[in-house]
Amino acid sequence: MSEALITTDKAGVDVSGCFDMATGILDRRIFTDEEIYQEELKKIFGRAWNFVCHESQIPNPGDFMMNYIGEDEVIVVRDRQQSINVLLNSCPHRGNTVCRAELGNTRSFFCSYHGWNYDLDGRLIGMPGEDDFYRNNIDKKDWGLTPAAKVENYRGFCFATLDPEAPPLEEYLGWVGKVGIDFLLAEGDIEFLDGIHKNRLQCNWKLAVDNLYDWYHVKVSHGSAIKIGILDGALAAPDNQMVILGEYGHGIGGPGISEEEQARYDARMASGEGEPQWYDRYAEKRTSPETREMLGPVGRRSFGHPNIFPNLWVAQTNQVCLRIPRGPYETELWWFNFRRKGMSEDEQKFSAFMQNHMFGPAGVLEQDDGENWSHSTRGAKGTFSKTLPLNFSMGNKADQVSQDPSGQSCIETVINEHAQRWTYQSWQDWMAAENWPELIANHSQPPTGEV
Repeated sequence: MSEALITTDKAGVDVSGCFDMATGILDRRIFTDEEIYQEELKKIFGRAWNFVCHESQIPNPGDFMMNYIGEDEVIVVRDRQQSINVLLNSCPHRGNTVCRAELGNTRSFFCSYHGWNYDLDGRLIGMPGEDDFYRNNIDKKDWGLTPAAKVENYRGFCFATLDPEAPPLEEYLGWVGKVGIDFLLAEGDIEFLDGIHKNRLQCNWKLAVDNLYDWYHVKVSHGSAIKIGILDGALAAPDNQMVILGEYGHGIGGPGISEEEQARYDARMASGEGEPQWYDRYAEKRTSPETREMLGPVGRRSFGHPNIFPNLWVAQTNQVCLRIPRGPYETELWWFNFRRKGMSEDEQKFSAFMQNHMFGPAGVLEQDDGENWSHSTRGAKGTFSKTLPLNFSMGNKADQVSQDPSGQSCIETVINEHAQRWTYQSWQDWMAAENWPELIANHSQPPTGEV
């Protein structure tokens, strides 16, 4: 890769040559370049619909929690009218934070610097010396906390965007993003479990994102987990894979079964005969007609990992994970844990074991992954090594997209890098567009035919 592939002008950083979808070759400097990172905060996180909370986390008026959109800290709070507001945690007087607690319940938000006070909807409702010092010369309606441009909810999952031109949330998610969230609801309603697992890794956020589609590393990186029996090798990384690609970079990658396998499963369940298969424990969650209709004929056969672009992973362990950027060399991982309403005590114990021991700070799998991501980021920092390209070509031009009459589509194949390539192509689309209308007009469409 030549140095000319990353250039800067008045419009920002030009990354149009950083990824070649035709070859799968990627310029690794996108993981360490400070100017690219700053552009990502504006053009990706500043525009996208960002997951901020599940509605069950803040059920009552005054309940709040903190989150981030890129590096902007936001307060997510339920007001007295039961609406959920997302407010920048920055006082317009001197920029001080008005909330220091990670979560809680409050009547208002109070700036500890000069005492400006804000209601749950962000309105400025008072400040010391309003009559004597300001001489009643401040129009309070102009100096409230800055709200997100839009806040919307999909099946209890609340998202916010800072860009007023962003399309409606469900349009943004498309069928792929919605199915990814629906995976969590396949067995019924869920509720949030108190406490978010948080830890930081010395890696770029994009490496943590593209890994969730990666089933090539499982038997290598997680060999110790397979050896001690926490993972079953055949179950953890089956060769039969299904990749689903959606607009704006959403995707689902990982194991899946064919229509024929689905039919055989249905027949075995009806007759009570036949040998169990690796996919049985996933498929049994999707036996109800309501769930099958919700997921669709393709979605119900996928057992992979969804990513809601840019950085929300929906895991099969009743968890979702945000990969929050903390600079080009650091990422903070937030694991939100859920349980299905009506679970038995044994089911709750098993779910809690998986949530504590597979991913997160104490997870055997994420400890392996974190080491890899950190060293990959380090490899992109070297004066010479950062100029060397990375290869994302596995399966390129070797597979076909299958179109279902329902409108859903997928790639049914073996282990591959289709979803990783889609992620970086979409990333490049976001970085090239100057605004939402331009992104809507010019973003890559999910592929058809050969991929």
